[in-house]
Amino acid sequence: MTDASDTPKGPLDGLIVCDLSRILAGPTATQMLGDLGALILKIENPKTGGDDTRAWGPPYADTTDGVTDLSAYFMAANRSKLSVAADIGTEEGRALVREIAMAADVVIENFKPDGLRKYGLDHETLCTERPDLVYCSISGFGQTGPNRKLAGYDLMAQGFGGIMSLTGPAEGTPHKVGVGIADVMCGMYAAIGILAALRHRDATGEGQHIDLALVDSQMAWLINEGTNYLLSGRDPERRGNAHPNICPYDVYPCADGHVILAVGNDGQFGRFATAMGRPDLAVDPRFLTNPLRLENRVALTEIVTDLFAERSQRDILEQLSAVTVPAGPIHTVAQALGSDQAEARGAVISVPRDDVTSGSVQLLGNPLKFSRTPVAASAPPPRVGEHTDIALDRLRDALARRGKR
Repeated sequence: MTDASDTPKGPLDGLIVCDLSRILAGPTATQMLGDLGALILKIENPKTGGDDTRAWGPPYADTTDGVTDLSAYFMAANRSKLSVAADIGTEEGRALVREIAMAADVVIENFKPDGLRKYGLDHETLCTERPDLVYCSISGFGQTGPNRKLAGYDLMAQGFGGIMSLTGPAEGTPHKVGVGIADVMCGMYAAIGILAALRHRDATGEGQHIDLALVDSQMAWLINEGTNYLLSGRDPERRGNAHPNICPYDVYPCADGHVILAVGNDGQFGRFATAMGRPDLAVDPRFLTNPLRLENRVALTEIVTDLFAERSQRDILEQLSAVTVPAGPIHTVAQALGSDQAEARGAVISVPRDDVTSGSVQLLGNPLKFSRTPVAASAPPPRVGEHTDIALDRLRDALARRGKR
């Protein structure tokens, strides 16, 4: 067992979160809050093996006891938390969770709407008894609307919310994004909403209920393609790697692979044309402005493809970098995480765990860089129920420190 009692202080030090969420959206939010110093008590049912994603492997961490409850998927969103074993289907389990919730600043859950009502752990019950409580509910379609009772996994949210219609090659099957981005972005919205609600509570003493849906958040980050439709009335087309509003902005083949080219303005296009030995393109009436380049997208794409065909990736990138035209390679995950830039920015962190054979687990780092309150993983991803015995002690200590402020 790893002792997580030596939690470094962060900007959210003293904040207590009762985490009833699982899978990815809620855990993403609470991992962010935990990295920022909040005390996260993750409630897991030991009878079902805890969070569903513990079984979403391989790969698993190589543990000294051979138990496989630390899948890579679970570890991606569950550091900086204490795991508390509690079955809310039992009176004892409900009592423990209720005690934690009543002492917490925040409760976050992702049960189906009304799913916690029968346990007395729903937002109406707890917020009535604790008017200053911030309670965040995450579901597939939200607490209202005709689809409120439907399940909402990331893939279904991407399909319903429209992003899959924009993702993938122009001809062929719509694609989901390669990672669970609907879940992750929903978790980010949840973290923002929780912090905003806490600021309101601190100013007024009033808590509130946050109703957040995977599908709502996914539609919100359709961003320019969503507003393209709202302004034009035309459904956006699937364009593969090409940009709907900028050209040339795509992935192009070269002699030894591919190059990303992202020309964002007319000045960059002129420098691109000169660097590639085709200054005439910058004064070609078809390509003088971005709207004209979009109008003549097919012709320009053919020209750029021909320009790159006989050149190496290194040659292209060096020439375009020299004239500050945005261009870059397409890294594999191994190349991205193994790059000098990733090392300099702490993209990969090593967090000690004394029950894995290597003595630590490697995780993706938090991208936030604070000048005064550095972000830190306060604890490695926990085993199921690992901290049940010490959770209440930590809770009481946090409450005592809060009372001294």
